[in-house]
Amino acid sequence: MPRLVQQSRPSKNKTSGKFSAADAKASVSAAAAFSFLKETKGLLTWTLSVPAKSLKISLAEAKQVLAALEMQGYIKPHGTGEWLTTLAGESVSGAKTPRFTPESIEEALAALRTRIKLVNQDSKAAYKITDAVAFGDFLSGQARAQAADVGIQLVRRKSEGGEHSKKEQVARLAFLRHLREKTQMLNVRPYEEWMGSRTHRSLLSSK
Repeated sequence: MPRLVQQSRPSKNKTSGKFSAADAKASVSAAAAFSFLKETKGLLTWTLSVPAKSLKISLAEAKQVLAALEMQGYIKPHGTGEWLTTLAGESVSGAKTPRFTPESIEEALAALRTRIKLVNQDSKAAYKITDAVAFGDFLSGQARAQAADVGIQLVRRKSEGGEHSKKEQVARLAFLRHLREKTQMLNVRPYEEWMGSRTHRSLLSSK
Protein backbone atom coordinates (compact mmCIF):
# COMPACT_ATOMS: atom_id res chain seq x y z
CA MET A 1 0.00 0.00 0.00
CA PRO A 2 1.14 3.55 -0.62
CA ARG A 3 2.62 5.98 1.71
CA LEU A 4 0.77 9.25 1.41
CA VAL A 5 3.56 11.69 2.05
CA GLN A 6 2.45 14.29 4.57
CA GLN A 7 3.02 17.88 3.48
CA SER A 8 2.37 20.98 5.51
CA ARG A 9 -0.36 23.34 4.40
CA PRO A 10 -1.75 26.39 6.14
CA SER A 11 -5.34 25.58 6.93
CA LYS A 12 -7.79 25.68 9.78
CA ASN A 13 -8.88 22.16 8.88
CA LYS A 14 -7.47 19.02 10.45
CA THR A 15 -4.88 17.65 8.03
CA SER A 16 -2.84 15.51 10.37
CA GLY A 17 -3.81 12.21 8.79
CA LYS A 18 -1.72 9.44 10.32
CA PHE A 19 0.05 7.84 7.38
CA SER A 20 2.93 5.81 8.76
CA ALA A 21 5.93 4.31 7.03
CA ALA A 22 4.12 0.98 7.22
CA ASP A 23 1.69 2.22 4.59
CA ALA A 24 4.48 1.61 1.99
CA LYS A 25 5.33 3.66 -1.08
CA ALA A 26 3.43 6.31 -3.01
CA SER A 27 4.04 9.52 -4.87
CA VAL A 28 0.73 11.03 -3.74
CA SER A 29 0.97 13.39 -0.79
CA ALA A 30 -1.55 13.29 2.04
CA ALA A 31 -2.64 16.81 1.13
CA ALA A 32 -3.38 15.74 -2.45
CA ALA A 33 -5.32 12.67 -1.29
CA PHE A 34 -7.33 14.82 1.11
CA SER A 35 -8.10 17.28 -1.69
CA PHE A 36 -9.72 14.37 -3.54
CA LEU A 37 -11.68 13.29 -0.46
CA LYS A 38 -13.02 16.82 -0.12
CA GLU A 39 -14.43 16.61 -3.65
CA THR A 40 -16.51 13.53 -2.77
CA LYS A 41 -18.66 15.45 -0.26
CA GLY A 42 -21.54 15.74 -2.75
CA LEU A 43 -21.36 12.09 -3.80
CA LEU A 44 -23.15 9.22 -2.06
CA THR A 45 -20.67 6.72 -3.49
CA TRP A 46 -17.90 6.78 -6.07
CA THR A 47 -15.70 4.42 -8.07
CA LEU A 48 -11.97 3.98 -8.61
CA SER A 49 -11.98 6.20 -11.69
CA VAL A 50 -12.92 9.25 -9.60
CA PRO A 51 -9.65 9.55 -7.61
CA ALA A 52 -7.66 8.52 -10.69
CA LYS A 53 -9.14 11.42 -12.66
CA SER A 54 -8.96 13.90 -9.79
CA LEU A 55 -5.33 13.18 -8.92
CA LYS A 56 -4.27 12.40 -12.52
CA ILE A 57 -2.88 9.00 -11.59
CA SER A 58 -3.32 5.50 -12.99
CA LEU A 59 -5.99 3.12 -11.75
CA ALA A 60 -3.26 1.00 -10.18
CA GLU A 61 -1.93 4.00 -8.27
CA ALA A 62 -5.46 4.96 -7.27
CA LYS A 63 -5.97 1.49 -5.78
CA GLN A 64 -2.89 2.01 -3.61
CA VAL A 65 -4.11 5.40 -2.45
CA LEU A 66 -7.53 4.00 -1.55
CA ALA A 67 -5.91 1.15 0.38
CA ALA A 68 -4.06 3.67 2.56
CA LEU A 69 -7.16 5.83 3.03
CA GLU A 70 -9.23 2.78 3.99
CA MET A 71 -6.61 1.69 6.50
CA GLN A 72 -6.98 5.03 8.26
CA GLY A 73 -10.78 4.85 8.24
CA TYR A 74 -11.29 7.75 5.83
CA ILE A 75 -13.18 5.65 3.25
CA LYS A 76 -14.92 2.28 3.17
CA PRO A 77 -16.18 -0.05 0.44
CA HIS A 78 -19.86 0.10 -0.47
CA GLY A 79 -21.02 -2.78 -2.59
CA THR A 80 -18.96 -4.02 -5.52
CA GLY A 81 -16.46 -1.56 -6.97
CA GLU A 82 -17.87 1.42 -5.08
CA TRP A 83 -16.63 3.43 -2.13
CA LEU A 84 -17.94 6.07 0.22
CA THR A 85 -16.16 8.70 2.27
CA THR A 86 -16.61 8.37 6.02
CA LEU A 87 -17.27 11.19 8.46
CA ALA A 88 -13.60 10.94 9.47
CA GLY A 89 -12.64 11.40 5.81
CA GLU A 90 -14.87 14.45 5.49
CA SER A 91 -13.42 15.92 8.66
CA VAL A 92 -9.75 15.41 7.78
CA SER A 93 -10.26 16.85 4.31
CA GLY A 94 -12.15 19.91 5.53
CA ALA A 95 -15.20 19.10 3.39
CA LYS A 96 -18.22 21.38 3.60
CA THR A 97 -21.75 20.99 2.28
CA PRO A 98 -21.73 22.12 -1.39
CA ARG A 99 -23.84 25.28 -1.54
CA PHE A 100 -22.50 27.47 -4.34
CA THR A 101 -23.60 27.36 -7.96
CA PRO A 102 -20.91 26.64 -10.57
CA GLU A 103 -21.73 30.01 -12.14
CA SER A 104 -20.96 31.89 -8.93
CA ILE A 105 -17.66 30.04 -8.56
CA GLU A 106 -16.75 30.89 -12.14
CA GLU A 107 -17.50 34.57 -11.54
CA ALA A 108 -15.33 34.60 -8.41
CA LEU A 109 -12.47 32.91 -10.30
CA ALA A 110 -12.77 35.34 -13.21
CA ALA A 111 -12.52 38.27 -10.80
CA LEU A 112 -9.51 36.69 -9.10
CA ARG A 113 -7.84 36.11 -12.47
CA THR A 114 -8.24 39.83 -13.18
CA ARG A 115 -6.72 40.78 -9.82
CA ILE A 116 -3.79 38.43 -10.46
CA LYS A 117 -3.18 40.08 -13.83
CA LEU A 118 -3.23 43.54 -12.24
CA VAL A 119 -0.77 42.47 -9.54
CA ASN A 120 1.66 41.14 -12.14
CA GLN A 121 1.38 44.36 -14.12
CA ASP A 122 2.05 46.50 -11.05
CA SER A 123 5.80 46.99 -10.66
CA LYS A 124 5.19 48.45 -7.19
CA ALA A 125 3.46 45.35 -5.88
CA ALA A 126 5.50 43.52 -3.25
CA TYR A 127 5.10 40.19 -5.01
CA LYS A 128 4.78 38.73 -8.47
CA ILE A 129 2.47 35.75 -8.95
CA THR A 130 4.29 33.00 -10.84
CA ASP A 131 1.68 30.26 -10.57
CA ALA A 132 -2.00 30.11 -9.68
CA VAL A 133 -4.24 27.06 -9.91
CA ALA A 134 -7.83 26.39 -8.90
CA PHE A 135 -9.24 22.97 -8.06
CA GLY A 136 -12.20 21.41 -6.32
CA ASP A 137 -15.60 19.91 -6.97
CA PHE A 138 -16.62 22.90 -9.13
CA LEU A 139 -14.68 21.14 -11.91
CA SER A 140 -16.93 18.06 -11.73
CA GLY A 141 -20.04 19.69 -13.14
CA GLN A 142 -22.25 19.11 -10.11
CA ALA A 143 -25.25 21.38 -9.48
CA ARG A 144 -23.72 22.69 -6.25
CA ALA A 145 -20.07 23.05 -5.27
CA GLN A 146 -17.92 23.92 -2.30
CA ALA A 147 -15.69 26.98 -2.35
CA ALA A 148 -12.92 26.54 -4.92
CA ASP A 149 -9.44 25.92 -3.56
CA VAL A 150 -6.77 28.16 -5.07
CA GLY A 151 -3.00 27.76 -4.72
CA ILE A 152 -0.94 30.87 -5.48
CA GLN A 153 2.84 31.06 -5.71
CA LEU A 154 4.35 34.39 -4.71
CA VAL A 155 7.83 35.67 -5.51
CA ARG A 156 9.13 38.91 -4.02
CA ARG A 157 10.00 41.48 -6.65
CA LYS A 158 12.83 42.75 -4.46
CA SER A 159 14.49 40.07 -2.39
CA GLU A 160 15.04 41.19 1.16
CA GLY A 161 16.34 37.89 2.50
CA GLY A 162 14.64 35.87 5.21
CA GLU A 163 12.15 34.34 2.76
CA HIS A 164 11.31 31.62 5.27
CA SER A 165 11.11 33.87 8.30
CA LYS A 166 7.92 34.12 10.32
CA LYS A 167 7.60 37.78 9.38
CA GLU A 168 7.75 36.93 5.68
CA GLN A 169 5.23 34.13 6.01
CA VAL A 170 2.82 36.48 7.79
CA ALA A 171 3.29 39.04 5.02
CA ARG A 172 2.59 36.45 2.33
CA LEU A 173 -0.60 35.27 4.00
CA ALA A 174 -1.76 38.86 4.39
CA PHE A 175 -1.11 39.45 0.68
CA LEU A 176 -3.15 36.36 -0.22
CA ARG A 177 -6.04 37.49 2.00
CA HIS A 178 -6.03 40.86 0.25
CA LEU A 179 -5.98 39.11 -3.13
CA ARG A 180 -8.91 36.90 -2.15
CA GLU A 181 -10.94 39.90 -0.97
CA LYS A 182 -14.11 39.00 0.97
CA THR A 183 -15.58 36.32 -1.25
CA GLN A 184 -16.68 33.12 0.46
CA MET A 185 -16.39 31.17 -2.76
CA LEU A 186 -12.59 30.92 -2.77
CA ASN A 187 -10.08 29.36 -0.39
CA VAL A 188 -6.77 30.99 -1.29
CA ARG A 189 -3.53 29.61 0.11
CA PRO A 190 0.16 29.25 -0.76
CA TYR A 191 0.92 27.10 -3.79
CA GLU A 192 2.33 23.60 -3.30
CA GLU A 193 3.74 21.37 -6.03
CA TRP A 194 1.02 18.72 -5.73
CA MET A 195 -1.62 21.29 -6.65
CA GLY A 196 -0.23 21.59 -10.17
CA SER A 197 0.04 17.82 -10.55
CA ARG A 198 -3.61 17.05 -9.89
CA THR A 199 -6.61 18.12 -11.99
CA HIS A 200 -6.81 21.91 -11.87
CA ARG A 201 -7.39 25.08 -13.83
CA SER A 202 -4.62 27.61 -14.36
CA LEU A 203 -5.52 31.18 -13.46
CA LEU A 204 -2.57 32.75 -15.23
CA SER A 205 -3.49 34.29 -18.57
CA SER A 206 -0.22 33.06 -20.06
CA LYS A 207 -1.16 29.42 -19.45
